[in-house]
Amino acid sequence: MHNFKIEDLVQYLYQETSNEKTAAITAALETDWSLREKYEQLLDGQKLLEVLNFSPRKKIIKAILSQANIPVGELTNEV
Repeated sequence: MHNFKIEDLVQYLYQETSNEKTAAITAALETDWSLREKYEQLLDGQKLLEVLNFSPRKKIIKAILSQANIPVGELTNEV
């Protein structure tokens, strides 16, 4: 019996687990349909994040820069 948390599945999804944990999660995903469903939801979320294109409004950037005392003119598009 396993006791994997969502955090474990996220690490597994991004290939940040040890070899032992990867093997254990892989085996659990083959037999535990509830765990598999959670993992597939994470996969769907990851795919959605990959296609999102978002950036902060200029007003927000100006507010942050003013707090950091960085002139807006020094801001470049390269981050």
